[in-house]
Amino acid sequence: MRYLVRRLFTLVLTLFLVSLFTFAAFNVIPGDPVSLILGTEASADRVVVLRTHLGLDQSPGQRYLSWLSLFARGDFGTSIKYSTPVRGLIAGRLPVTLFLALLSFVLTAVISIPLGVYSARKRGSIQDRAIGATMMVFLSMPNFFLGIVFVWLFGLVLKLFTPGGYVDYSTDFTRFFGYIFFPALAIALPNAAVVVKFLRGSAIGELRSDYVRTARAKGASEDRVLYGHVLKNAMIPVIALFGMIVAEIFSGSIIIEQVFSIPGIGRLLISSITSRDFPMVETLVMYISLIVVLANFAVDIVIQLVDPRIKVR
Repeated sequence: MRYLVRRLFTLVLTLFLVSLFTFAAFNVIPGDPVSLILGTEASADRVVVLRTHLGLDQSPGQRYLSWLSLFARGDFGTSIKYSTPVRGLIAGRLPVTLFLALLSFVLTAVISIPLGVYSARKRGSIQDRAIGATMMVFLSMPNFFLGIVFVWLFGLVLKLFTPGGYVDYSTDFTRFFGYIFFPALAIALPNAAVVVKFLRGSAIGELRSDYVRTARAKGASEDRVLYGHVLKNAMIPVIALFGMIVAEIFSGSIIIEQVFSIPGIGRLLISSITSRDFPMVETLVMYISLIVVLANFAVDIVIQLVDPRIKVR
């Protein structure tokens, strides 16, 4: 119970600091939303009226505290760029980004865990070196570049999907999945490469342990030793790594959505930063931060379930 209280306090403190740093950064970057909305030729009276309407006539501290008070009550404000409630705009785009992130995470796990275990089992062999070389290629390629390669290869050459032809999930889920699969794969492969190398090293370390030699001496098959004993212990540090990968997936999705023209919160975030739409930017950053913090909290719980001997403090 005490652990949960500490983690909840940490979660709230983290979100508070994220909101504070985002607000500070937003006030440092150059540009004025009033000038972007009215143009540079607008009259002084129109500028004053709009600044007052947007609350920009207040001090930075007053604006931050006002926004934070409304946010705590579930009111995310009105978008400066779209003149629409932030909640509605995010609600229409968040499911797309969440599905992209979830599919990327699943692909990362499905690709990396079998390859990592197989590579450890075949350590030093041709297969192991081939897997290592392939993972190094994906590890060295930024996901946005991999996305561009996928657009050319799978879209223009193989014609497995139409670049720029995004179909909403509410219209045709099959076509939506067929389109979203390739950007999800572009995000997953570099992350999977990290997990493969990490899991391979962890599994090789476990294979040298005394309990493995004891299990083999008792006649246990190699598969039983590997999947019944080694994998469980080797996965403990990898599970912690997956918590960090969640953040990487969300940061990667912001760029990938631009490459594949996906109308998710990534595109919304970039356009909002360009137009200095503070209510939208702050809310989106808070959403992403909340998901990452909750994912790491879930990782701690899973680690304790996998090995109750570990006490997460």
